[in-house]
Amino acid sequence: MVDESTFRSYIVGSRRISNVSWAIIVSLGGLGFFLTGLSSYFNVNLLIFSDSSNITFLPQGIVLLFYGTVGSILGIFLWLTVWWDIGFGYNEYNQALNEVILYRQGFPGKNRELKLKFIFSEIKSIKMKIEEGLNPKRQLFLCLKDSREIPLTGVDRPTSLTKIEQEAVKLAQYLNVYLETN
Repeated sequence: MVDESTFRSYIVGSRRISNVSWAIIVSLGGLGFFLTGLSSYFNVNLLIFSDSSNITFLPQGIVLLFYGTVGSILGIFLWLTVWWDIGFGYNEYNQALNEVILYRQGFPGKNRELKLKFIFSEIKSIKMKIEEGLNPKRQLFLCLKDSREIPLTGVDRPTSLTKIEQEAVKLAQYLNVYLETN
């Protein structure tokens, strides 16, 4: 809560344990492949936990170097994504100004910050989209009168059904709009 007439909900970005875990795994794997490829080129064992002396440089060593390079680049990308916290943001609903502000962070550059503003009169409804199954999706959308649907929830693990329903009802009442389900 910012003040009495303002409600703010935060969106989790890429700074999550799962993303850090994947960055560690991919970085260590890429480094391992790269060092094994280098070991086969120099005929010196650069890895403590394995013996790569019987790997020939052509073709196995060169392929390991390639995979190690790609894995290391992917690891760096994952670490930078976590560092920059891609996807972090908030939804701010302000009754005093009659506006909704959606803020998200992207990759560094000219368009790093995305900030969308909508006035209450542009809003048609709040839409709750629920898909069950192997990969359940539970999302809230801000439906505008010009038929645009703007996602309000993040893409992290699925929220419980009761929590998303409570959030949708609270938001629809706060904005004084209809609640749709799909």
